[in-house]
Amino acid sequence: MDHTAVLALVDRELREEARPDAPDAHVERCGHVVRQTAPAHGWNGVLWSRLDEARADAAIAGQIAHFTRLGRAFEWKVYGHDRPADLGRRLVAAGFVPGPEETLMVAEAARLDLDPDLPDGVRVLPVTDASGVELVAEVHREAFDADSAWLRDQLLARLAADPDTVVAVVALADEAPVSAARMELVPGTSFAGLWGGGTVRAWRGRGIYRALVAHRARAAVRRGYVHLQVDASAQSRPILQRLGFAPLTTTTPYVYTP
Repeated sequence: MDHTAVLALVDRELREEARPDAPDAHVERCGHVVRQTAPAHGWNGVLWSRLDEARADAAIAGQIAHFTRLGRAFEWKVYGHDRPADLGRRLVAAGFVPGPEETLMVAEAARLDLDPDLPDGVRVLPVTDASGVELVAEVHREAFDADSAWLRDQLLARLAADPDTVVAVVALADEAPVSAARMELVPGTSFAGLWGGGTVRAWRGRGIYRALVAHRARAAVRRGYVHLQVDASAQSRPILQRLGFAPLTTTTPYVYTP
């Protein structure tokens, strides 16, 4: 895989020419910035920018004004190769709060050779309705110790309006949800994004995460997608590298709350 070429493809297909990630979201280009505006429960933020030192501060102020008028908190997602080089520092100076740095990792779906074996008594269930979404939300809440209401709303909306653009799965152990993950498919691109992979503490280290990656990789290939993309945490990065994913750059979320 040509890392430079694939990173350029990410920038073009997933950022500069981004599609809305929900039926009630809107993506638009404002000068040298591409942003998504969505309802309060959706993702609001900046997807791409091409700035220099002379125009960065004005662009930041413009996005703050836009989302503040709507009463929306929003995220400016900064990639390691974005310019200017001090974009993150400028965002902090404007009132943004940085989140944990993650690693953008990509793999060619058809080239992954993954063992999908699951522990005895564990099975993978496709998520297609509200009851399945509740299981995904339960895993998210327990695995990440975080609120999952936004995930429930987002996944329900996606399954209702655009079911062909999302693949969600939950792993059950004796009918109890122990792991879950989703894949978001971006029509018109070569990319399928892996999101939300999490396993409850008692079931970690048993190969379930790997099995859910394999399940989604096969689904992506069947649908004609070439690349799998993931923003990997420090915990996920070594696992994904062992599975065949390559790190391309970093991503850091900067969040502004009016």
